[in-house]
Amino acid sequence: MKILHTSDWHLGHRLLEQSQQDEQSLFLDWLLEYISKNDIDILLVSGDIFDVGVPSAQAQKLYYDFLVRLHNTSCKEVIITGGNHDAPSTLNAPKELLNAFSIRVVGKATDNLEEEIFKLSANGDDIIVAAIPYLRDQDIRRAIACESAEEINNRYKTALINHFSEVATYCEAMKTSNIPVIAMGHLFAIGGKTSESEQSIYVGNLGDIGATDFPAVFDYVALGHLHRAQMVGGKSQIRYSGSPYMLSFSEVGQDKKVVEIETGESLKIKEITVPIFRGILQIEGSVESCIAKLKILNNENHALTPWVEVILSNEKEATTGFKEINNFAINIQPEVLKITVKDERKYDNLKSLVDNAQHIKTFTPLDVFKLKCEEMNVDLNESPEMLDAFNEILQLVTEND
Repeated sequence: MKILHTSDWHLGHRLLEQSQQDEQSLFLDWLLEYISKNDIDILLVSGDIFDVGVPSAQAQKLYYDFLVRLHNTSCKEVIITGGNHDAPSTLNAPKELLNAFSIRVVGKATDNLEEEIFKLSANGDDIIVAAIPYLRDQDIRRAIACESAEEINNRYKTALINHFSEVATYCEAMKTSNIPVIAMGHLFAIGGKTSESEQSIYVGNLGDIGATDFPAVFDYVALGHLHRAQMVGGKSQIRYSGSPYMLSFSEVGQDKKVVEIETGESLKIKEITVPIFRGILQIEGSVESCIAKLKILNNENHALTPWVEVILSNEKEATTGFKEINNFAINIQPEVLKITVKDERKYDNLKSLVDNAQHIKTFTPLDVFKLKCEEMNVDLNESPEMLDAFNEILQLVTEND
C-alpha cells in the first residue's frame, strides 16, 4: 500500500497581493500525475486546504475539480483534515457527499472520537488513520473561571496531548497483528523551523508539543502547519510535508516536498521533491549588480512570470536605488514585488536565543530589554536614564497586574 502525505495547500493564497492560482493549479495537476504514475492508494492532506475561512469561488473550484479528477486515479481513499486557516463549516459542508466517494473530511474535533478514526483497505492491506484536525482551545479544553495565562497554557497543552493519547488508545483497541497506524495533526511541534508565511497558531508556547509527546502506537505522524518539509526531533516517522510551493520570500531556496509512505514489514518513507512552477527569487547586491541580474533573468524563458525581491546591499543607495530598480522593472518580464535594504546589524544574542530554542519565559523583562538595547546598538552605560525609565514602567505594569 502506498500513501502520500501533503498539507498546507493554502488555495487562494496571494503573495504580496499577487494571485498564486496558476502555480496552485499546476501543483494539483502534477499531484494527480504523480499519484497515477506511482499507484498511490491513499492521499492524506493535513490541514490548511484553503488560505482563508471563506475561500473564493476560484479556490473552491480548484479543490473540487481536483477531487473529481482524483476519483479516476489509483487513489481510492482520501482523508482531509482542517487546519487553523480553514473554517470547519466550509470543509464539513459537503462531508456526506464526499464520503460517498471515499473522501473523508474532518473539519474539526467532535465529542465522538470515532469520527476521527478510519480503518482503510487497499491491495489486500489494512491501515488505521487517526485524522486529527487543528484542535482549537474551545474544542478540547474546558475553561475554568479566573485562570491565569500560565494555567490556560498548561491546561490546553495537557488537553492537546490527552486528545492524541485518547485517539491512540482507541486505535490500539482496533489494531490487529501488524496493521500500521498513522496519525494526522495540524499544530506546532517543538523543534520545527518556521517561515514568515506561517500564521501563529498559539499565544506564546501554547500548544507546543514535542516528538516524545506523540504516542508510540503511531507508526507515522503526518503533520501540517509548518511550510518547510522537515522531521520533528530527528524522528523520521514524525514529519511536516510542508507547503508544496513557496508562500513567502522567506522560503526561497527551500525544496518543496510531499512524503510517500509504503507499507510492508516496516514503513518505507521517502520525500518527493515538488517541481518549481514559478520562480520566486531574491536578488542581492548594489543597484548596478541587481539590474544586471534582472537583465539575465529577463532573457531566460519562463512558463510563469518570475517574482523577485531585490535586496540592496548598500543602505546609501536606498534613496535612488528604489526608483532606479522600479523604473527598470517596468519594461521586463520578471516582476519586482519587493525592494528592501539588507540589514547589516548583527543579532548575536537574540539569534543565539532562538537557535538554542530557549523559551522567552526563562528571561526576565529586564534581560529582554537589555538584549533589545544591544540589538539596537544602544549603550545603557551612556544612557542610564533609559534604564531608569524602563524600570519605572516595569514597576507600574507590575503594580497594575
